[in-house]
Amino acid sequence: MKTNLVKYGLAVTALLAVVTACNDEFLTREPQGQYSPTALKSADGVEGLLLGAYGMLDGRGLDGQDDWNSEIQSWVFGGIASDDAYKGTDSGDQPEQSFIEKYDFQTNNGHIRNKWRGLYKGVARTNDVLNTLKEVQNIPESRRAQIVAEARFLRTLFHFEAQKMWKTPLYIDDNTFLLDDLESTKIPNTGPIWDKIEADLKAAMDVLPETQTEVGRPTKYAAMGFLAKAYMYQGWDVQTGAANAAKLNQAKPLLEAIIASGKFSLMPRYEQNFLIAFRNNAESIFEVQYAVSSASDGASNAGMGLAHPYIDPWGCCGFYQPSQNLVNAFKTDANGLPLLDTFNASDVKNDQGLKYTDPFEPYTGNLDPRLDHTVGRRGILFKDFKIHGSDFIRDQTYAGPYSPKKHISERAGFGIGGWGNLSSNNYRILRYDMILLWLAEVEVEVGDLEKARTLINQVRTRAANPDGFVKKAVQGPASRDDYTVLDQPAANYVIKTYDTPFASKEMARKAVRFESRLEFGMEGHRFFDLQRWGVQASVLQAYLAEESKKRVYLKDAVFTKGKNEYFPIPQNAIDRSYKAGEPTLTQDPAYK
Repeated sequence: MKTNLVKYGLAVTALLAVVTACNDEFLTREPQGQYSPTALKSADGVEGLLLGAYGMLDGRGLDGQDDWNSEIQSWVFGGIASDDAYKGTDSGDQPEQSFIEKYDFQTNNGHIRNKWRGLYKGVARTNDVLNTLKEVQNIPESRRAQIVAEARFLRTLFHFEAQKMWKTPLYIDDNTFLLDDLESTKIPNTGPIWDKIEADLKAAMDVLPETQTEVGRPTKYAAMGFLAKAYMYQGWDVQTGAANAAKLNQAKPLLEAIIASGKFSLMPRYEQNFLIAFRNNAESIFEVQYAVSSASDGASNAGMGLAHPYIDPWGCCGFYQPSQNLVNAFKTDANGLPLLDTFNASDVKNDQGLKYTDPFEPYTGNLDPRLDHTVGRRGILFKDFKIHGSDFIRDQTYAGPYSPKKHISERAGFGIGGWGNLSSNNYRILRYDMILLWLAEVEVEVGDLEKARTLINQVRTRAANPDGFVKKAVQGPASRDDYTVLDQPAANYVIKTYDTPFASKEMARKAVRFESRLEFGMEGHRFFDLQRWGVQASVLQAYLAEESKKRVYLKDAVFTKGKNEYFPIPQNAIDRSYKAGEPTLTQDPAYK
């Protein structure tokens, strides 16, 4: 048994298949705390367990649980729960997501329960690696140190997601004995776990190399970036929005070191961050690796399967549709700058209520070109498949006229069709553009507004590269797959840099936060960005007031300040945490 690299790097599903050659039950057996079969107490066994821990980034391998409930791409909780996206599809499909979209976070919601279960199963697998490693002797010390660092890095990713989801999550280290599985653990959730996340990342950062020969394994800079991100998430008070200068100042040297390293740079074209041909590129600091499937049931990225257009060649399922609010955010003024305060005063034209055969002229106003790499909209070529129209949408009257776009691979990575096409586009969870904009946020609060402006302008300059603009396509008569691409932009793209100093800290803060929304739209970060900035209530209440006029099912939706910033601890986990007649896990008081 040995690790095998496939064409597209350390592709989780394919590598796990190699491990199972020694134990056919490896993937189907759920890890029981830190217990490891004797057969896995070897160098190869430890490496296999480590690959199993990587596999949990995909959210797969849990019996009775859908992949999209727990994968690391948090499109349900970070996207649908934000102002970026609607649930999509139709009213009857996956109704648990409808409750999440309307901020009716119930303690028995299956999606929330399974997110908890998936993340802590990931933690269990990393701890299984660490504890098994302690019993294996024939591993070189240099590799032993690397395995520990990789496992602690992965453990951080799962705990980090848990800390974003729940106000008082559980932290489990490799010294904790678990009775049978993670839903029956008797460990108290005593508060935020940032200190333990920081400790894991610092330990990983001190050991991991600056570069890896196998893509998909973390580097020193990946750990450094996530440590900076942990400080950024503590940089503001969630309720008041007040800046925490101490934490932001801890993030600053890490972000500056990543930039100064010269290891990373912005790709010339924005779209290159969302094409399979440019995975693991110069901008990528850490990516979750996926491979083209050879079987319809073998997709390693199946958690994003619901978030595909309803039209062939996908045929499923129409979830995660961009909101009108998000689309409106990409409007620009005559100077090519975003409309920071008035972007939602009028709508970008859409084809709501029109058949794809009906005449339609797309919006002619100024737009940021990143819109058409983020959102599928009428009249614009969708990747290299078809020109977008209402036939992409399952139920336009319910979920609107737009489709998600970034996570979908181009034809070259389509695989065999059906679910098999979902696995080829990596998830760029940490990129250089994030580092630039996080440092800009820090400069706004505790540094230099001019430095912040320079950093923001680097990102905008790349977005303004005309080589990266989506080209206009003209529909041909033969079929929906018949189109001609012209050598001209698909829309009136007008984007420029901020060429005068920011008038105030407030103006600079608006600019960098708005830039983050434009740069990372539909990537599952928005709800949690609003959370860390402490502005969820004001932003999402305003969003609901306007969006409920377009989506009638949102009319009774309410975001409650002091409650909906976090999700409730699943009641199932609390029920299984009893010890001496009392639950060990404690519910968030807002949900009692």
